[in-house]
Amino acid sequence: MATTNSERHYLPAAGRDALLPLYDPFTKLFGIDRLRMSLLDQAGLQPHHQVLDVGCGTGSLAVLIKRLYPTVEVIGADPDPKALARGERKARRASVSVRFDRGFADSLPYPGGTFDRVFSSLMFHHLERGNKERSLREIRRVLRPGGRLEFLDIANPTTHSHGLFGRLIHSPHQLKDNSEDRIVELMRAAGFEQATKLDERILLFGRVAFLQAKANSRG
Repeated sequence: MATTNSERHYLPAAGRDALLPLYDPFTKLFGIDRLRMSLLDQAGLQPHHQVLDVGCGTGSLAVLIKRLYPTVEVIGADPDPKALARGERKARRASVSVRFDRGFADSLPYPGGTFDRVFSSLMFHHLERGNKERSLREIRRVLRPGGRLEFLDIANPTTHSHGLFGRLIHSPHQLKDNSEDRIVELMRAAGFEQATKLDERILLFGRVAFLQAKANSRG
């Protein structure tokens, strides 16, 4: 029997449903808001761009994009309905219009060539290896020719780069496929061009990398 997306297993935004109320306070504590601003700076958003935040969690990045770029159309997609409900409430409090859809990164519910930018922010390391490959192909599919993936994630998962705290909250199994070289390799295999690292930061939970990949302009 086929498994529908509504029946699929997913990792809740905070790892466990019970921890969801702590998700936003902890991201602030770890400096994630500053990372989001840097990710937006690299994206070069233009008026009337169509934007997807894949694995949007509680919608903080999606709402931030709409607040700073009110003429951009923003959609957030995530498999966790409880996180999406928080995102919707967050958008209402900010008086911005953001559409939140339930969806998996490897099976996005959008036609090909829909978006000018897709954002992936600290989501990719949660995916299993096969899902990483499928998700990048899906992101490439929904991008318009010449559109870009703006990517932020934990990278270089080595003992020294992530320290004790990083090793406590992220298992080696989660991180083993998340080296920068491996991510760039997967991006290129998915049909992206100009996949490259732009920056990196060291945080309490480890090293993060900013990457960017362009959808082939030939479609």
